[in-house]
Amino acid sequence: MTTVEALPPFWDPEQDEMLVCRAVRRQTHDVATFILTAPAPRRFRYRPGQFMTFTIMIGDVVYHRCYTLSSSPSRPDAVAITVKRVAGGPVSNWLHDHLRPGMEIAALGPAGDFVLDVPPDGAAERYVFLSAGSGITPVMSMARHMVDTRFDVDAVFLHSARSPNDLIFERELAWMESQAPSLRVRMICEHDTPWRRWPGAMGRIDAALLMREVPDLLARRWFVCGPEGYRQAVRALATQAGLDMERFHEESFDFGELVPQEADDSEQDVVPGGVRYAVSFTRSRREIACAGDTPVLSAARAAGMRLPASCARGMCGTCKCRLVSGTVEMKHDGGIRQREIDQGMILICCARPTSDLVIER
Repeated sequence: MTTVEALPPFWDPEQDEMLVCRAVRRQTHDVATFILTAPAPRRFRYRPGQFMTFTIMIGDVVYHRCYTLSSSPSRPDAVAITVKRVAGGPVSNWLHDHLRPGMEIAALGPAGDFVLDVPPDGAAERYVFLSAGSGITPVMSMARHMVDTRFDVDAVFLHSARSPNDLIFERELAWMESQAPSLRVRMICEHDTPWRRWPGAMGRIDAALLMREVPDLLARRWFVCGPEGYRQAVRALATQAGLDMERFHEESFDFGELVPQEADDSEQDVVPGGVRYAVSFTRSRREIACAGDTPVLSAARAAGMRLPASCARGMCGTCKCRLVSGTVEMKHDGGIRQREIDQGMILICCARPTSDLVIER
């Protein structure tokens, strides 16, 4: 009689917290992929394009950083993040220099709404994936999942890089194209290097290149990820071409290295008038005023404070702080566990004061 071994349980974001690095794979001179599993067998359930938030202590400073999963949910026993080393970025440099097989790292998620839901068998849908630099990670997850589960889905993958030396997943994408006849991959380099001349498309993506590679672009669903300038350029091309923008999907905030933040629109979500509360930050020794209907992060930015945050929607967890005293109203989108809330943690991007506050930050 054959014994069927039970499958491992699924990773539970509310209960499971630690991941173990199992392998490090160098992709380019400054990009590496880290393969991660749970300490005990777990299966990971997520949608292609989602991210996880990692908590890392470097010295006596705790950092929260989001990295998109470059792995595919069709291979559920492990997850992977692909990280570019950023000059001056404490977390990306720590990962490259210190994270090795056997080491543990704390993680929350997966989460995120920049996702691909592959249609059921028989459904006709066409896609174009457009990425630049390390923005390739979510669309690589999408492409891997598509090749694993639906060989017949028609997709074009256009990836831009500075030079041939900066092409991430070059060999794997070439292999995927050879295995899946409905996937076409095109790499675009801005320039050659002294050691390698690029035989393919050169320069930056423009209307002529896009129309040449994707003549039916108006019939496709677009997934776009890359630096803000790249996304703006592609969005403009889509608009000029007459694309129905309901078919246009982009990663709406940058998961890259957060050097203390940076809001161009610090007045956003700041509501004048109403009841105002005093908010004290213990580490920075700052005190600000915050209206009861204004997120603490927005008020802090308006007061000139530079605080790490990314999504500003309660999703990523990068603005997590300890509430020492006071009360808030907080509606988040998965960026914090219930047990962390019970322990006094808040997300200041979506926490509105209902009393004076003291925050450990």
